[in-house]
Amino acid sequence: MKFFKKSNKKNHTTDIEDLRKMIDEADLPVNIREIANQELEKLTKMNSSTAEYTVGLIYIEYLVTLPWNKQTQDNLDINRAERILNENHYGLENVKERILEYLAVRKLKLDRKYQILVVDDDKIARDNLKHILEKEGYHVVAVASGMEALQQFQNAEFDVVLTDLKMEKIDGMELLERIKSRYPDVEVIMITAYATISSAVEAIKKGAYNYIAKPFQIKDVRSIVREALEKRLLQQEIRGPIFCFVGPPGTGKTSLGKSIAQALERKFVRISLAGMKDEAEIRGHPRTYVAAMPGRIIREIRRVGSINPVFMLDEVDKIGQDFRGDPASALLEVLDPEQNADFTDYYLDTPFDLSKIMFITTANIIDPIPDPLLDRMETLYFSGYTDQEKEKIAFRFIIPREIKENGLSLNPPKFTVEAVYKIIQEYTREAGLRGLEREIASVCRKIAREIVKHNKRFGEDIIVTPELVRKYLGPRKFYYEVAEAKDRVGVATGLVWTETGGDIIFVEATKMKGKMKLILTGSLGNVMQESAQAALSYVRSNADSFHIPADFFDHHDIHIHVPAGAIPKDGPSAGITIALALISLLTERPAKREVGMTGELTLSGRVLPVGGIKEKILAARRAGVKTVILPGKNKADVEDLSEDIRKGLEIILIDKIEDIVDLVLR
Repeated sequence: MKFFKKSNKKNHTTDIEDLRKMIDEADLPVNIREIANQELEKLTKMNSSTAEYTVGLIYIEYLVTLPWNKQTQDNLDINRAERILNENHYGLENVKERILEYLAVRKLKLDRKYQILVVDDDKIARDNLKHILEKEGYHVVAVASGMEALQQFQNAEFDVVLTDLKMEKIDGMELLERIKSRYPDVEVIMITAYATISSAVEAIKKGAYNYIAKPFQIKDVRSIVREALEKRLLQQEIRGPIFCFVGPPGTGKTSLGKSIAQALERKFVRISLAGMKDEAEIRGHPRTYVAAMPGRIIREIRRVGSINPVFMLDEVDKIGQDFRGDPASALLEVLDPEQNADFTDYYLDTPFDLSKIMFITTANIIDPIPDPLLDRMETLYFSGYTDQEKEKIAFRFIIPREIKENGLSLNPPKFTVEAVYKIIQEYTREAGLRGLEREIASVCRKIAREIVKHNKRFGEDIIVTPELVRKYLGPRKFYYEVAEAKDRVGVATGLVWTETGGDIIFVEATKMKGKMKLILTGSLGNVMQESAQAALSYVRSNADSFHIPADFFDHHDIHIHVPAGAIPKDGPSAGITIALALISLLTERPAKREVGMTGELTLSGRVLPVGGIKEKILAARRAGVKTVILPGKNKADVEDLSEDIRKGLEIILIDKIEDIVDLVLR
């Protein structure tokens, strides 16, 4: 930003002239030019030594340098876009498909031929207009009366209507009123041999775009129709979609946003919303504040110099809130397609059009996002990766990048498949790829150090084997909890969904002398505590069917614990796991560790559907689970899974918990 000097009268005049030149040379909308000139007029009457003078100078310059009309041209080659998305990202087929659908719809709308309706009871005039407009490449329908014109609107969508004024039954003025009442976006041009000032004024008041007197010049008709279509195009400008990418860390949400910008050939902007608590970060400060400035949205648009970038709002699920306001509420206007064409930043104090921006928000989970904000976004889920997918991504993307970044391009090490799988299974446990990337980078750095330390010649092959991984990365960090654990009484294996992806938990239950007290530990949230209470009530009400003594609960306390007590846990999906842990405890039958389960339990024993099925099944595979029990109503989620994900797992769908007691308990 240019800073102006506060000094003498000569500098004051220079400042004014510089700003006047900037305003004249800038491509500004008419209303913005008027605001800038009004503010400039105020400055001419101010003393240059006042604080208000400097504030005014900076404001005008900010106003003039914003890209009010500057935008990049979209590249809508869908095959090129698909190639870029596939080259930069492995998997994520559903997300890529949605992006390509958006490009296809946008291309079809922009390539659509303009539809023009000509209404005139004079056949010669009607045919002449049709001939003129068809030569311009428009699709033209010509009819002889207002009644026929209204019937045509039932079968087709028109952009512009050219109508005669004097016609039988429904004249041009009545037709104008009917069209504007039903189809307000359609532009209507009146053409008549009986032109009068009063009829022209009446037509314009009723919404006519223009008024042409017969006989007319062909060039005038062409010019007016072209201008009407340009206005119509602005009204029909395809709004930018608002996507919300939801998934665990490291699954490619941010990088996919960059690839979308690359495919469209748009500018890319990313700001993080994590921890943002001040509403002014979005809306800006009024100019009367000391050190006032626009919000982040307007500042970034000015920086990239385009009104249609791909704009990524990262970590929308981690927005804060305090006495300075609620940024999530301020985002409603930014992300609402019905409002963001007139977004008003407090600093600018005039509407700015955000509707051409392609907004993308990212989140790990959607629960913390306020419902009104979530309602304005289209949610696209990024699931975790299987070991096989991670292996392919490692060889295709991660290893070549880390070799280059660690200076090994002239003597690249060769990773074996077994070495990569060892890193995936023994040194990382995640849904995404960040841990895998860090471990591969660590191996590459240690190889670089050895090359420098021992003066190894370039050209010598370096093979990264599982043994070399063990040498560089040390003892394994993770084990298969389930595969290497023994069956125990009162301990059941549950599958859960967290913001870092799927995971497994062990629900432990024990009994002691007491008087019907239920003890819950493990940082359980309200919903999970209620699930435990519902599970215990179900077991007590069905004690006879499980051969539990009727008076058992009168003389015992029950303690339910979920390990990793420092980590908060909540949600209803552990209902059947808690119930099976209790049944195992009270019948003294060990629960099979290799059987993982998830589902919400009702007091009558029905099993209700839950979310995050893919992530939970991936977690089961990582932990060595052999059998997965899911609610029957999640059948559609299971059918959507690829064969690679289901391979090696027995998936059982149930509707009632009694159907699996003998399956889970020894």
